[in-house]
Amino acid sequence: MTRVLVVDDDPQILRALRINLRARKYDVDVAADGAGALHAAAAHPPDLIVLDLGLPDMDGAEVIRGLRGWSTVPIIVLSGRAEGTDKVAALDAGADDYVTKPFGVDELLARIRAVTRRSHQLDQGGAATATVGRYTIDLSDHTITPDQRLTPTEWQLLEQLLRNPGKLITQRQLLHEVWGPQYGTETNYLRQYMARLRRKLEDDPTRPRHLLTEPGMGYRYQP
Repeated sequence: MTRVLVVDDDPQILRALRINLRARKYDVDVAADGAGALHAAAAHPPDLIVLDLGLPDMDGAEVIRGLRGWSTVPIIVLSGRAEGTDKVAALDAGADDYVTKPFGVDELLARIRAVTRRSHQLDQGGAATATVGRYTIDLSDHTITPDQRLTPTEWQLLEQLLRNPGKLITQRQLLHEVWGPQYGTETNYLRQYMARLRRKLEDDPTRPRHLLTEPGMGYRYQP
């Protein structure tokens, strides 16, 4: 049974999520503050954490950084902070996804399933192939069927997205991984290369279905 740790200082949200998750056969632990979250995660390691940012004793981003010091557990941020800077800070700290309050339970459950599925794929060594439009991309030998040519930089960018299906990856993370740690603000690079990838791989580059932009934050590969 998948164990989920829900961290929120609102008792109504804790109760609602506990009921909804248990009804869907999740094992649920709860915590009302950051210290309780870190203690619970250490005492009973969860398979996934749903975390509010506005906690009474510390900011949720601090909790994420604390967890990332010793754990790779998937983290979905659930917060009323809608500003892009807060989302990016949480994602850069190590969160896997971000859901804004008020939220629909169905949306949150879908994100939980996606993150859990992705985590399982990583545990199994990752998927060897991915699909974008009519193209099948083999990540092990860098081939595309039917044949489509990509530059080395296009391959690096595409691979970062395809190896994290459904995950929102920030602009800074992509710049660091593809161009190097000295790059952090050259978002025009990403826009240009993403446009090229869409022209080559999406059925309709003006309305992409797989290589998606999260405005002001980053990019996501949607299988």
